[in-house]
Amino acid sequence: MSLFDASPLAHVPEQGKRPLADRMRPETLDDYAGQEHILGPGKPLRMQIERDQLTSIILWGPPGVGKTTLAQIIARMTKSEFLPFSAVLAGIKEIKAVMADAERLRKLGRRTILFIDEIHRFNKAQQDAFLPYVERGDIILIGATTENPSFEVNAALLSRSKVYMLRALSTEEIVELLRRALPVVEATATDEVLEQIATAANGDARSAYNTLEVAAGSGEVTEQAVTDALGRKVLLYDKTGEEHYNLISALHKSVRSSDPDAALYWLARMLEAGEDRMYIARRVVRMAIEDIGLADPRALEQCMAMQQCVQFLGMPEGDLAIAQAVIYLSVAPKSDAGYKALGEVTREVQAGRAEPVPMHLRNASTRAMKSWGYGAGYQHAHQFEDAVNQMECLPESLAGRRWYHPTGRGVEKRIQERLEEIRNLRGKQ
Repeated sequence: MSLFDASPLAHVPEQGKRPLADRMRPETLDDYAGQEHILGPGKPLRMQIERDQLTSIILWGPPGVGKTTLAQIIARMTKSEFLPFSAVLAGIKEIKAVMADAERLRKLGRRTILFIDEIHRFNKAQQDAFLPYVERGDIILIGATTENPSFEVNAALLSRSKVYMLRALSTEEIVELLRRALPVVEATATDEVLEQIATAANGDARSAYNTLEVAAGSGEVTEQAVTDALGRKVLLYDKTGEEHYNLISALHKSVRSSDPDAALYWLARMLEAGEDRMYIARRVVRMAIEDIGLADPRALEQCMAMQQCVQFLGMPEGDLAIAQAVIYLSVAPKSDAGYKALGEVTREVQAGRAEPVPMHLRNASTRAMKSWGYGAGYQHAHQFEDAVNQMECLPESLAGRRWYHPTGRGVEKRIQERLEEIRNLRGKQ
């Protein structure tokens, strides 16, 4: 029997027993919420659908924004067979069976859209199994993923697909969806209560529907009912996925931009989502040496004290130490002079030859080495006025080169003045 013989509506529970999110699933693009950047009039994906020129696509976006729904609408509008396929449950054997059916349908003039939810969960061999069928046109592949396709989808499959990025729904868009759902759950609610649900949903329509369904039990959706239904807001966060790197990037760049309020916001997002405190501590220490440096040498001291405090106190008290360090770094004078200097010197070392250490800088630890000239001409700084000698410490081919350029901000302003003083004493201005 063909896998396509069963009607998609077979064995569907009674309307009232289906989850609200499923009952509210739109059937046309006009009823579909959000994603105007790809589905608005004249936008690329809408034009592909309306002209029936669909190719394989990857729908990339956070949970609950309508990836599955959009795939179903596309199949309906293009009069294609729709086959949902779970990357969690299927293997190579199941893929081959489905592909054989799709090939037979193509020969009968029937087009198949294969929808793969969580396509990023397929391994390389499983993803490769689709390639020949996509290339021959046996199927139109629509993959859905919450992970960045650049990292999670094979390059060969990615090159044969168009990636469309779906955005988290706005609070206003979710409120409108909830308004439409009120008659279905036979309940009433004020706009303020609907906005409370929408805000907590964090862009996820499915989550909003679930909350409304639970809170609507008494017929009137009250603030207390919503609070009880929500329990505790669960933030979108994957400690091994892209959002992990997005949030730490936002924290780092807010600190670099001297914006303590933004930095605290992104820090709180990570803390509330359960991020490893020592991971945050390590990244904050890195901020101190990369973006503050010698403009405020105490920044590193503050961060190392924070790291010890987090280890010593644990949660939640240690979180305050992280917040304190983040605020300190945000308002500290900024300098990446040391960071850039090391980078330039490293490139010099990698590109140039390994110059021998000048003889006057070598330690004459034996009599023979001294006779060979080791240490000859060395000037001990403490024997000179102001402990500044005239000795060149770089190899001859690099003499006079400067890589470290203080910014003139914070303590580096005094460092800059001290360097000029040293150079004057050496007569090397």
